[in-house]
Formats: sequence, C-alpha cells, structure tokens
Amino acid sequence: MKTAYFDLFAGASGDMILGALLDAGLSLESLAGELSKLHLSGYHISAEPQERGMVSGTQVTIDISQTRRLPLDEMVALIRDSSLSGQAREKGMAIFQRLGEAEARAHRIPIKEVHLHELGSLDTIIDIMGAVVGLELLGVERVYCSPFPSGSGAVSTQEGVLPVPAPATLELIATAGAPIRPSPSPDAELVTPTGAAILTTLASFSPPTISLERVGCGVGSRHLVELPNIMRVWIGEEVMDEGDLLLFETNIDDMSPEVYGYVMERLFEEGAADVWLTPIQMKKNRPATMLSILAPRDVEGRVVEVILSETSTLGVRIQPLRRHVSEREAIEFNSSLGRVRVKIKRLYEKGIRVSPEFEDCRRIAIENHIPLQRVYQIIEAEAQRRLSE
Repeated sequence: MKTAYFDLFAGASGDMILGALLDAGLSLESLAGELSKLHLSGYHISAEPQERGMVSGTQVTIDISQTRRLPLDEMVALIRDSSLSGQAREKGMAIFQRLGEAEARAHRIPIKEVHLHELGSLDTIIDIMGAVVGLELLGVERVYCSPFPSGSGAVSTQEGVLPVPAPATLELIATAGAPIRPSPSPDAELVTPTGAAILTTLASFSPPTISLERVGCGVGSRHLVELPNIMRVWIGEEVMDEGDLLLFETNIDDMSPEVYGYVMERLFEEGAADVWLTPIQMKKNRPATMLSILAPRDVEGRVVEVILSETSTLGVRIQPLRRHVSEREAIEFNSSLGRVRVKIKRLYEKGIRVSPEFEDCRRIAIENHIPLQRVYQIIEAEAQRRLSE
C-alpha cells in the first residue's frame, strides 16, 4: 500500500504540505488541473526551489487577487459542488468540519456562529484541497504523521494576540488525540490551524515501516534562527505485518437504523474482518451509534469509501492494532447427522478446540428436529474423536 509519512521537523502548514508533495514528484500542472474543478478564480499557485540552512526543498506561493473571506458553509459548499472525486470531496469537507468544530470549541460558541477570519481566505481552501488531491494524484492510500512540535511564544492575528499553539490548533490536536512535543524554537508558531486540520483528519500518529521510494521537502515562508523551517514527506510501500489490522471508528447520530445492516454487509464484502455497533452518547446528550470495523490494511481505501459513501458521517478515525493469531484450519466431514464443517483452533502445546459451523448445525437441527445445542454437542464430540485418531 502506497504510504506517506509526514516528518514535522519544524512544524506544519498548508503551504509546507503542498511544497513537500510537489518536491516528492507531484506535478504542479496536474495539481492545478484538479484544483480547477473547484471552479474558483482569483488565485495563482506557483512553486520554486528554496533553501533553509543546509536543506533544499520546494516552497509554494499562493497569490490571491481578492480579499473576500468565505464563511465555513460556503467553503464546504464549494467542495461539495465541485467536480473533484467523491473521496476528495468527502475528505475536504471533513477537514473543514473538523476545523470549524475546533474554532467553535476554542471560542465557546456554536459552530454555526464560527467566523474563520484569516482561515476564510481562498488560500485556505487551496491549501486543504491541494493536500487532499495531491495525495490522491500520488496514489497515496495511507497517511502517517510524526508528533506535532508545540512552538512557543505568541502570534498576532486579526483576532488579536494568541498564545502558541493557537487555541484552534491545540483543539485540533487534542480532539484527534495526536502526540505533541516541546520544540527547541522559541517565540514561533510552528503548526498552523490549517496544517493541523489537514493532518489530524487524514493521518494516523504511529511510526510505519516503509520501503522508501521518494522524499519531498516543503519549505516554509519564514527563516527560523534555531532550525531549518522545513517539513519532509517520506513516500513508499508500507511493510505490513500479517497480524496487523486497522480499527476504523465513526460516530453517527443522524442516520436511519435500517441502513446499518446494509452498511455492515457492504463492509464485509470489501474485506472487513469484523463489524460492530455500539450505542453511545454524544455532545448535548444526543443518542448515537459508533460504527467500528476491523480490517486488513490493504483494504483501507475500500472500507473508507464504503463508510463515507454509505453513511452520513463526515470523517473516520483510523488506528493500527496488533493481534496474535492462533493456528487454525477448517475441515469438512461426514458426521452421524450429515455433512458438516468445523473450525479447528490449535492452542500450541495446550491442544485443540473445535467449533462446528453454525449454518450447518442450524440446517441439521431443522431437518432432523433436534435441538440446536444437541447438534453442537454431537458434532463437536465426533470431530474431536476424528482428530485424535
């Protein structure tokens, strides 16, 4: 699976993410072509090689010819009504939704009252959708990220002077449960809200094992004294452990219950190992359902597509899990009650455990008018004797 790992050496911003992707081989022409599907005007995107200290990379510049600020709902509408791919639209809207929720929490106001201020400019939507379609154009299916550097000091904004990390940035990191580390650079904002929104929505925060193919370096606009202002992206094929699975989770409070059965069937069709539903309480004590899926890494894209296209959710949380798998096999034999399948689990030096197949036992119970539990007992005993011979 094609994987990208963002190394936040000196922080993260939207333009640094774009610069890193372009430096890793993304075509500027292809990126511009995809962004044109947003049907936006009044901007120009360019890229040029730059150095920070001893490190070379690519710096992206987005020139805006209009100063109009767009509210959150207009940003989302632009993405929703674009001709970008379905996955790109869903991911872009999820990033803006996460950004709006973080601003609402930071200011203690309802999300419908959120004003994005600087984040409402055209370069924000170009940064966000550029990152989404850039990863898509590079064929990246899985995104990881290193811990966020905290930065320190204060930053001046239209809202006044804010501590670093900015309140919305800190909310984004906290909500995602992402790791954050003290950084050596004083009095500098290293992570912007846009950079945090992109990475906390798209990335998992655990170090992957990658067969490295290419490296890209995105250069920030500022010159920091203490360290080179750069971000790196490593791209390659992820080396997967057979025992590794991904846990997908999303909270849903606005979907008809009858849809869940269909969604579960679709997820199993796409390779999910297990799917379950958990009743939960969300904010304002609203009853909701948490949809959880265990699936191998190589079907991540298909599982995410089912979740985003078949449910009402705007985003999916993903985290890697490890599991220990016992040796197991399935056999079929002629029992005294008929042909039946059983699963065999070998417990190393502790022997074996036999589990008759439910559907076969159910069929036998109905056809022979025998209690289901009695069928289980007979089949299990006969399978155990067969295996001990």
